[in-house]
Order: sequence, then structure tokens, then C-alpha cells
Amino acid sequence: MKIAVVGTGYVGLVTGTCFAETGNTVTCVDIDKEKVKKLQNGTITIYEPGLEQLFERNIKQERLSFTTNLAEGIKDAKIIFLALPTPPGEDGSADLKYILKVADDLGPLLSDYTVIVDKSTVPVGTADKVHAKIAAHAKVDFDVVSNPEFLREGVAVEDFMKPDRVVIGTTSPRARKIMETLYAPYVRQGNPIIFMDERSAELTKYAANAFLATKITFMNEIANVCELVGADVDAVRKGVGTDSRIGKRFLFPGIGYGGSCFPKDVQALAKSAQDAQYDFRILRSVMDVNEDQKTRLIARVKEHFKGNLKGKSIAFWGLSFKPHTDDIREAPALYNIEALLQEGVTIRAHDPEAIENVRRIMGDKIQYFETPYDAAEGADAIFISTEWPEFRTPDFEKLNTILKGKVIFDGRNLYDLDLMKDQGYAYFSIGREVINGK
Repeated sequence: MKIAVVGTGYVGLVTGTCFAETGNTVTCVDIDKEKVKKLQNGTITIYEPGLEQLFERNIKQERLSFTTNLAEGIKDAKIIFLALPTPPGEDGSADLKYILKVADDLGPLLSDYTVIVDKSTVPVGTADKVHAKIAAHAKVDFDVVSNPEFLREGVAVEDFMKPDRVVIGTTSPRARKIMETLYAPYVRQGNPIIFMDERSAELTKYAANAFLATKITFMNEIANVCELVGADVDAVRKGVGTDSRIGKRFLFPGIGYGGSCFPKDVQALAKSAQDAQYDFRILRSVMDVNEDQKTRLIARVKEHFKGNLKGKSIAFWGLSFKPHTDDIREAPALYNIEALLQEGVTIRAHDPEAIENVRRIMGDKIQYFETPYDAAEGADAIFISTEWPEFRTPDFEKLNTILKGKVIFDGRNLYDLDLMKDQGYAYFSIGREVINGK
């Protein structure tokens, strides 16, 4: 099947590449000339485990191509996916200007019946707006479908190729048949394709992300209570997570959620509810708690150094908002770094993938290192902000010889408390006992 994907960001590039992998001919369209040039030359523009191999294979097999020309990109396409940014506006609502601009451009370009698919996360009613924009200039039949993505950065290829479920919002039998054919290779193991109306599909994505953000935030609140009453959040997490009604995922406390989805989707759903004259009080609390949680360890840092941080050096392990991605959007690390820079701290940062993205926005305000040990050398403390696997079992014998101070502020609860006691570290984590060191 001939497919066009408009937008080559995270969702667009994963979507286009994975559809090509099952034999479809895919053309990805983007207005960014430099990005398209890189993609045409075989240079992938995002880091996502497993994607580069598929990307290179499908370019070689001529099933995946890239262009800046919308008319060229959608020529003969049966399905056109819109995978465009929906950044939050000043009031928290999702900004639809990119999607609606492309919809306006598409109308006169359609030459035969086409299914237009909203792949971006969009507010309820967006399919109607896209349909109206296209219909104003279209001379052929078309349908607009909502098909939200549920990709987790770091495992997006696996999520796409073997989805838990595929949600498709359409009331058109013709569009439903085409979408069923497209997704058939991905649901052979029996995972469902769930059909519903367009508005329900649009709301499903927001509801899923908002619920997961709420689950994380609830556990962070429990962690904060644990610190006050002397309980251990890891024990509580295990006791709660084994309840099948609750489940063990998204119960790990830490310094808040970040990324491109949870912050803006929670905000957008709250704004959509407000527009419908409903006060979504839970989501307002989720946003407030998460904002505070991001920098919760800063008070511990100040307390440990007796309020005198000027001239101190702290090694930051992790810059991306989560492991296995170079995405730094709303990354808690950046909030903590800014807070410490204001206190006169020197930041020595390491991340396996996100250094260049941080360098583009922070420049030489902080120092960058190729290994976590280089970052830790001579530092007064380590601050762990991302749970990359390589940070889980460091060489403590080596660290003990290169660190100036045996102090760890762990925003992801990576280490066993008894291990920290044995190693003689001052160790501060989330919702657990403080280890004061030797």
C-alpha cells in the first residue's frame, strides 16, 4: 500500500519506518530541508533503539523515502498520516496550527479517495476541524480518521510492531476496511484493533496518558509521606503493585515525569475539560505535585552542604527524561541543573545519548563528559536524574578513588540502602531512609 507520513519527528519517523517494514511504500514529508537532506542521505535524526536498522534496510529496499514537497509526497497515497507537533499554547491547550495548515494544503491536492489519519495527539473535535479544512477545497471523497499512537520512547519499535492494542476512530465503513488491512500484520498475535468514533479515539489517548501520569504522581506522594513517617516506599510499592487491580507498572517514585507526552497531554486534557466547563481537579493536582517533585532533592542538597553550595561541583548522571532516548523535553535533570547553577554549583554532566541536545540549549553553562566516571572525577557529589542501565551497577571501588565527596543524590532510587551503608556513602533517595555515610 502507498502511504504518506507528514512530519518526520519522533512519531512520524517511527510510524513511517515501521509501516515500510511490513512491505508498504512510504514517503515521509517534512518542511525542514536540513532534516530531510540528512534522512535522504541515510542519516537518522532521532535516537531510538532498533530503529536505525529498519530505517537503513527500508531505504535500501526503496520502500522508504523523504521529501519536502507535499504534492510529491502524497501522490497516489491511499492513506496520509498527519504526525505533526501539537505543542502546548500559553493557556495549556494543544496548538493545532501545524495540523490545520497541512489539512488546508491537502484539499486541492487530493486526486482520489484518501484516508487522512490524525496520528498526533490532538484534542477532542480535531478530526472535525481537519475534515472541514480539507473539505473546503477538496473535489474528491475522503475520510478523516483518528489513530492515536501509544509508543513508549526507548521501546517504540517493539510497541509499534507488537502493539498492546490499536485504537482507530472512524464511523466510515470504507475507511475502517482500509485501516484494518493496514494494521493486519501488526495484530496477528491476537492483540485487538479497537474501533470507535473519532472523538472517543481522540479522548482515549489523553485519558491513557493522564491516568499513567496520575499513577506516577500518586506514588511520588506516597514516597513523600514515607519520608515523614519512616516507611520505605520500595516496600510499599511492592505491596501495592502485586494487587492485580492496580498492577506494578508506573509505580516507581522519583523526581517526576517529563518527556513530550505526559506534561503536555495532562495539561491539554485539563484545558479541554475546562473549555467544556468541567474542573478536572485530579489533573490540576497531578500537575502541581509533579512540578514540585522535579526539584524535591534540591532541599536535600542544600541541607547536606549546610546551605553553602557556591563553588561545589556536582556530577549529573543522566540528562534525558528517561533512559534509551535522547529526548530532553521537560526532563527533570534540566530543572535541577538550573536550580543548582543559580546557587553557584559547577555541573559536570554525562548522558549516553542526550549530551548534544542539552549542549544546544545550555551551551557552555555546564561541562560535558563522555563517561560517568569522567563526570564524577573530583566532584563533591553525584546527582542521578535518569535511570540509564549503566548507572545501576557502577564500579564503586573506582568511584571511591575519584570522587571528592562520597555523596549521592539519587532521584531514581537505583541503589540498595545496605549497599550504600557498606560503601560509606551519604545517600539521599526518594521515599526511603537517608544514609548519612561514614
